Amino acid sequence: MKLPVSTEWVLHCATTLAQLDAGASASAAQLAQYYDLPAPYLTKQLKALVRAGLLGATTGPRGGFRLALPPSEITLLRIVEAVDGTSPPYECREIRRRGRGALPAEDCRRTCVLAEKMADAHEAWRGSLAGVTLADILAELPPSAPARTRLLLAGTA
Repeated sequence: MKLPVSTEWVLHCATTLAQLDAGASASAAQLAQYYDLPAPYLTKQLKALVRAGLLGATTGPRGGFRLALPPSEITLLRIVEAVDGTSPPYECREIRRRGRGALPAEDCRRTCVLAEKMADAHEAWRGSLAGVTLADILAELPPSAPARTRLLLAGTA
């Protein structure tokens, strides 16, 4: 499965926001500078997380994005689905019924075995991401990472 590069961006940005002090925020410009990303496109992706209820946003000179929920309530799956949607990546078009190799109708009563296996893989992937929260990610960061993140974000505008 190949996800857009913006998925990496929002996963990292959400993790970065989770490292901030409670109630603190960072602007899209700060996050864009922090990761050397295009601010307008990053803003669009962060707004998708706001619409999904994962981030909160405030406007104005001191505005920015912050987590809308505790890190323990935000799963990687929720972040990914907020920006990439929930559609499975594999769509069976029943090519087993086409061309010279077309199977007879009686052999196609059951769902295509390849479609079944791809759906199983997608559900396993979703289950794996649903089982990991931002709190889990924070627990695996080096102990110095949150303080470093807060310091570096404070120095960007």
